[in-house]
Amino acid sequence: MPRLSEVLAALDALWPPERAEQWDAVGTVCGDPDASVTRVLFAVDPVQDIADEALKLGADLIVTHHPLYLRGTTTVAADTFKGRVVHTLIKHGVALHVAHTNADTADPGVSDALAGALGLRVVRPLVPDPTDPSGRRGLGRVCELDRPATLRDFAARVARRLPATAQGIRVAGDPDAVIRTVAVSGGSGDGLFGDVRAAGVDVFLTADLRHHPASEATQPAPQGRAGQSGGPALIDAAHWATEWPWCEQAAAQLDEISDRHDWDLRVHVSKTVTDPWSFHHSSGAPN
Repeated sequence: MPRLSEVLAALDALWPPERAEQWDAVGTVCGDPDASVTRVLFAVDPVQDIADEALKLGADLIVTHHPLYLRGTTTVAADTFKGRVVHTLIKHGVALHVAHTNADTADPGVSDALAGALGLRVVRPLVPDPTDPSGRRGLGRVCELDRPATLRDFAARVARRLPATAQGIRVAGDPDAVIRTVAVSGGSGDGLFGDVRAAGVDVFLTADLRHHPASEATQPAPQGRAGQSGGPALIDAAHWATEWPWCEQAAAQLDEISDRHDWDLRVHVSKTVTDPWSFHHSSGAPN
């Protein structure tokens, strides 16, 4: 059985913490480096439901995409929900490790997993990492469909293949428009509209799209403006759903490392839906 320090070294090799954004909070939140690890649970969110699932599973380590304390804290008191998570984990000897923006830009990263879940062929990063000479790392991915599809049919594929959430997906664009190229970015992506427009793709799939950026991104170009065209169609999925495929990809990566080192390690992916929204009504739906 590997020690926690050995497993964490393997995870840091996959997603080096120095590649995280400066504002991010990645790495190990709690855990004894000398403790043995037999089971690892991957999840998107470090919430109490995931901590409880780890206890039932007998996991020694939880790896999440989202940080527990992104903006820091002055207390881990158990009368706060985050403090309760920390107390639960430490009390039962469960470590917590976070790979966030360092996993977003990795090769493969969060957006590769999203593209894979949708059967898209990755062409290049949407925003390349300037420190990567291979040109494979970076934020988001520019992808191609194996064969053209209408926006309506592609949106239906997204709805089928991503985990079900109360939000479902929202679409902006002509349902009959033909889609050949797609930009994807797991998680919040409305800060990438400039890069998406520059990529010239037919549709942008991401999460957490706000009204004004989305409205501006889909407006047609003024008549007579040479070199400009209307923005891409948009597909807005639930934040959790766009990042959950990374858990399966990351678990497979650790499984491969475990086999290579002949570790007695079992890797699991949580299917607990930690998306915060519980239900919705369509506009005009009867009571």
